[in-house]
Amino acid sequence: MKTSELSEFDLYLFHQGTNYHAYEMLGAHFVESDGKKGVRFAVWAPHAKSISVVGDFNEWDTRVNPMTRGRDGEIWEVFVPGIEEGAIYKYAIEPQWGGPRIMKADPYGFYAEKKPNTASRVYDLSKYEWKDGDWFEQKKKESSYERPMLTYEVHAGSWRRTKDGEYLSYRDLADQLIDYVKKMNYTHIEFMPLCEHPFDGSWGYQITGYYAVTSRFGTPDDFRYLVDKAHENGIAVIMDWVPGHFCKDEQGLRHFDGQTLYESDNEQLAENWEWGTTNFDYGRTEVQSFLISNAMFWFEEFHIDGLRIDAVANMLYLNYGRKDGEWTPNKYGDTGNLEAMDFLKKLNESIFKYHPQALMIAEESTAWPLISKPVYMGGMGFNYKWNMGWMNDMLKYMSLDPIYRKWNHDKVTFSFMYAFSENFVLPLSHDEVVHGKCSLISKMPGDYWQKFAGLRTFFAYWIAHPGKKLLFMGGEFGQFIEWNYDDSLDWHLPQQYPMHKKMLEYSRALNKFYCDHKALWQVDFDWNGFQWIDCNDNENSVVSFIRKAEDPSDYIVAVCNFTPEVRHDYRIGVPEKGSYIEVFNSDDEAFGGSGVKNEGEIKTEDVKWHDRDQSILLTIPPMATIYLRHKGQVASGRNSFDEAPAELEVRGHEEKSSADKAEAAEAMPKKTVKRRTAAKKVEPSEGAPADKPKRRGRPRMTEEEKAAAKAKREAEKAAKAAAEGEAAPKKARRRRSTAAKTTARKTTRKTTAKKTASKTAKAAAGES
Repeated sequence: MKTSELSEFDLYLFHQGTNYHAYEMLGAHFVESDGKKGVRFAVWAPHAKSISVVGDFNEWDTRVNPMTRGRDGEIWEVFVPGIEEGAIYKYAIEPQWGGPRIMKADPYGFYAEKKPNTASRVYDLSKYEWKDGDWFEQKKKESSYERPMLTYEVHAGSWRRTKDGEYLSYRDLADQLIDYVKKMNYTHIEFMPLCEHPFDGSWGYQITGYYAVTSRFGTPDDFRYLVDKAHENGIAVIMDWVPGHFCKDEQGLRHFDGQTLYESDNEQLAENWEWGTTNFDYGRTEVQSFLISNAMFWFEEFHIDGLRIDAVANMLYLNYGRKDGEWTPNKYGDTGNLEAMDFLKKLNESIFKYHPQALMIAEESTAWPLISKPVYMGGMGFNYKWNMGWMNDMLKYMSLDPIYRKWNHDKVTFSFMYAFSENFVLPLSHDEVVHGKCSLISKMPGDYWQKFAGLRTFFAYWIAHPGKKLLFMGGEFGQFIEWNYDDSLDWHLPQQYPMHKKMLEYSRALNKFYCDHKALWQVDFDWNGFQWIDCNDNENSVVSFIRKAEDPSDYIVAVCNFTPEVRHDYRIGVPEKGSYIEVFNSDDEAFGGSGVKNEGEIKTEDVKWHDRDQSILLTIPPMATIYLRHKGQVASGRNSFDEAPAELEVRGHEEKSSADKAEAAEAMPKKTVKRRTAAKKVEPSEGAPADKPKRRGRPRMTEEEKAAAKAKREAEKAAKAAAEGEAAPKKARRRRSTAAKTTARKTTRKTTAKKTASKTAKAAAGES
């Protein structure tokens, strides 16, 4: 890392709010002075009466290393020879009125003591040798808008822990997390804040060390290794960044030199009563230099690919989270924070000037316009925005019992009223699985089977919806309990219980299908990439639409059934004549579904439907999403779930026992048995009641039914063998699965052990 002098020019830029590399000037830097090697300390503290550097190198004696006020009268500096890397230090600040010294950590410190200790550590950031040059060269050739973005959101302290319940280090995460993310086919990792913070329960959102990657998991170079490893495996790294507020801990930024400095003099602007924190003063130019330099620091010194800016609404609105009397309108009588607006525009323009390929993602929860549009167009300058409206609507919709969904159909369709007004990311984030909101799978109504079916349906709809994607860890395998920041994810679930294992494999296959098909991501922010087939079938709670790549002949047809009822002979209009093939089905048996499929080619008919000349008849599985492609285009994609994927190891707190391994092997998805089509309804098996009532979900077979079904399969197998070499039978005019009329009574072919395991998992999850 470069170290700059405290030159008059650098100081001028700092005070103008345009020194975007202030960290090269301030903080603790290894330098040589008068032939001696040591550390130069520099800190901005304009209100201080005196300051000294104290630490283990001078026995915390405030008299040994006093600092001198610089030429600008606001920045203090001192050179201390002989200091080794790792030395602990703080600034002992005497306020203007005298009295006890204030002990502060370095605002520009690059490393910190491990909690609960709070001092800064001297660290040399110039030693690490990066190996990701090819990654950055490749990024220059691509636009993120036209690439897949499937982000896995991670809390580093609770994704996985050691057998003893301790944190994984950055290097452990580099080996385990990166391997997992790559095998699961995610394209990006988003870390919740990794800046130094004192309290685990803040999840990193209340910061004391903006320039110090938290020491909980290792050193700054260890984190660099993690980023390097991600880039080596083709995975981009995003980090949550919190320029909106900071914590009030005494070693932090609040009243840094005895008076307000990083926060406003105006208590209404400075105090964040709802969160118990302090807001930055965006009108102060030195604070602008501090924050913009910090954003630049993470891009340049840690090679991250993007920042997700937390709580942008808290910055933009003067009245955000405030009661009447706790805020004052701006000079125009409005609610906007004019200084924060100017700061955000300046931040984004600066970042894109130096890093054109950066991802600057706003978590902005209101309808503030043009968040993801360039500043020159009147926007705030971000290139992406989280779609909180879509997330709230869809989670409310998916939480409803299916019988009520037809009266809430607008929650599925309303997002398309504004889907292309911003460059949206569709987030299923950590905020939705804490504080009594339930995990994603627990939000799904119905019994055990229906919960998994609902989550699979939702995920496939989410993947097909325009916009980039983000999923919080644990959702991919259906963790039942809410996220706990102080414990590992429940990795024993996919280890021990078949449905969780199948859910994990489903997520993996769905992610791969997404990455392999341009139609699902190449045109995410324009109507050219999307077209409705039918958005009005609220009675059946079914939606159908088309996703298109830049080449309009490259498209996917998505059909989503949000009820547990099979839809037989369901007609939809399609773009062109010919044959369509079902290329993905969330109801596949390999994923824990009932196995209702549209086998073989689905011929179009000259029947006008949905304002189209051609249409097809489908069997839509219960609580499922299916994807179709025109036969002439199938070669450009791949039927991901029919491929044999590499083994995905799932590790938890401890290594698997031999019994766990055996059960996990038993739980591995088996290849789906394809069913023949038939024009007539299949009669009940001998011994089965003909008037068996319909049930939602997946009913169980009696032992007699199982035996009859087995005998029937053996007979079909023998008949097929005998028929080899004969001419293929004529195709039925209408293709229906043999399961067509009996799918609602689809059997669960499980052993007694599997039934017991499923019940145990359900009980462990707190279900009745």
